[in-house]
Amino acid sequence: MELASHPVPSGCMAGRSSRPHQSGREREGDLRRLRDLLRSAVLRGAFPDGLLPTEAELMASYGATRATVRETLAVLRREGLIDRRQGVGTHAVVKAVVTQLVEAHGVEPPGQESLLNRRLRPHVLDRSTIPLPELAAARLGVPAGTPCLRLEYVSLFGDEPHGMATNYVLAPEADRLRDKPFVHDWYTLLHEAGVGYEESEFIYGCAPADAATAARLGIAEGSPLITMEQLIRDGDGRPFNLAFIHVRGDRFLFVSNAARRHP
Repeated sequence: MELASHPVPSGCMAGRSSRPHQSGREREGDLRRLRDLLRSAVLRGAFPDGLLPTEAELMASYGATRATVRETLAVLRREGLIDRRQGVGTHAVVKAVVTQLVEAHGVEPPGQESLLNRRLRPHVLDRSTIPLPELAAARLGVPAGTPCLRLEYVSLFGDEPHGMATNYVLAPEADRLRDKPFVHDWYTLLHEAGVGYEESEFIYGCAPADAATAARLGIAEGSPLITMEQLIRDGDGRPFNLAFIHVRGDRFLFVSNAARRHP
């Protein structure tokens, strides 16, 4: 099937010539590397108008066999990132939310509108006062059973779910958040409720989606999720909010920049 032509994005270098007689290990390596390159480009919106290069162009640019190219595109299609139609071509069908890592802490980059700020919207699953569970109490440094606000929601970008969060909030912050309309992102809610904070800490990990989480996020059970455990402190260093967050790695990209300082 010959698909519509489109230039390869700048920066893609032509590889070695296609190898029709690859070993299984060589083919697996080529598949993995091409998958990583194309997945990254699709999620970042690197292809103009979302149109990917043709199979022949990918073969020439990456030195891959036709079988490797087709299998790579099949993987991306199963992941829901692209769509292929004869006579039309291969198109990206999603673009991830790309945001600076500092925005996850509620810090908006100077001079830049936050992607999180007022662009996400919540679907609240639970908003109730409960006795704080023992393990959560240990993280917040208070006795188990202390009353807290449990606020759980799915975060939507457009109409698509991107993540789910469960927050355990202590008083007095809980009192301000309990009845405040939750319209945008978490940090906008804190701001509108008059809840100040000075420090946030994240612990990042990954986990497969269980059946319940997968159903909420519209993904297959076992799909990889970015996990985050967040602790937010007030101006006196007192932790008042503990959150457990699950983010779709196929729809959310965090960017972190750092530079060495020379004396």
